[in-house]
Formats: sequence, structure tokens, C-alpha cells
Amino acid sequence: MTKLSVNINKIATLRNARGGNMPNVVQVARDVQKFGAQGVTVHPRPDERHIRYQDAYDLKPVVSTEYNIEGNPIPSFLEMVFKIKPTQVTLVPDAVDAITSNAGWDTVKHTDFLAEIIAECKNQGIRTSIFVDPNLKMIEGAVQTGADRIELYTEEFAKQFSLGNFDAVKPYAACAELANQLGLGINAGHDLSLENIKFFKEHVPYLLEVSIGHALICEALYEGLETVIKSYLQKLA
Repeated sequence: MTKLSVNINKIATLRNARGGNMPNVVQVARDVQKFGAQGVTVHPRPDERHIRYQDAYDLKPVVSTEYNIEGNPIPSFLEMVFKIKPTQVTLVPDAVDAITSNAGWDTVKHTDFLAEIIAECKNQGIRTSIFVDPNLKMIEGAVQTGADRIELYTEEFAKQFSLGNFDAVKPYAACAELANQLGLGINAGHDLSLENIKFFKEHVPYLLEVSIGHALICEALYEGLETVIKSYLQKLA
């Protein structure tokens, strides 16, 4: 079964829009695990417009499944990660002012930079994953960084799937095959939803984990958080 890690950034966005502590990010993390999710993901950004650095610390004692912290490895981010020591750190090359992640790493160009950071993460006992586009050269480059896993950036798949172009999954399948051959674990995330997750899971082999936030929270507004999480788990089985 592919594990579901729920990204709770959007819960923090809603909280921050009003101030105070409602909805409570820590309680939601408890709840998604109670409802069956096998992990919790957060992606704190420097401007803390959704998940705050303090949230990342507060979540550490309540995440009993897998704790995945995503972000651009700037010094303040790495300092936080090394103090918290989550299960996994996912390195994402998002710009400071990016609304959301919009590209994977050029693992060939940035091999040395990534390798240095990944080596320190692994020394701290933290599993490492790097966000990559579905490009075979980027998979080959990822191996050279020493990463444990890749996270396939799935926005283009989701867009094409919604237009009826089901062949858009083929580059992801090819990258997963190559990554597995090279000893890399395969994660995936970005714009995956109840509409497309079963198809993606069925066509992309060796998929260990998906990280889903925006779509899941939107779907939960209509169906309820517990119902939606259990629907994902059924489709990922």
C-alpha cells in the first residue's frame, strides 16, 4: 500500500486568516492520524504565511506516524529541521515569494549543493527526499546527491489528466522504474486528488508515499475530513 501523508498547510492558512488558534493545527494533525493517515506533512515558508516555524516544533511530539517537513534548504529551515529531526525532510527549490512549489530541482546543476545538505541530514538520522520533475536525467542526477528518495512533482500530470490526456502519466512511470533500479524510493505530490490518485497509483510502480494537502482539504469541506482520508486510503490500497 502507498502511504498517505496529509499536508496540513491549508489548515494553518485558514487559522492565520482570522488570528487565534482556530482551526487548531496540532489537533488536526492528531485527527488525520486517528482517521488513518500514515503521515503528516508541513511546508513552512520564510514568511510563515501558513505553517509557522513554531508549528513545526509544536507538531513534533504529536506526530506518531511519519513526520515530513518540506522546504527550501535555506539556513533557517535547516536549523529548524536539525532541531526537530523529523522522519523525512523533502528539499524543494521554491522561491521565497512562490505561492506554491512550481518546479523540481535541477539535480545535475545542483549536485554538490544538494549532496552536502543531504549528507548532513543523514548524519542527523533524517531520511531525505528531493522534489524533481519527471525527467530521467533528473532521476540520474538525484542518485549522485545521496538522497534516499525522490518526490515526483505531479502538477503537470494532474492538469493533463483533467483534460483527458491519460498518457501524461507515462513519464512518471518511466521515472519511477528508473529510480527503483537506481535504489531510490519514490514519493509523489502536488495537485493529486480523489479524482486522479487511483489512476496515478495504478500506473506508477513502486510508489511509497503521496503527500496531499490542497485538494484533500478542499474535498473535506464537502465530505468531511475523516471520510475523505478513508477514501484516499481505499484508492491507495
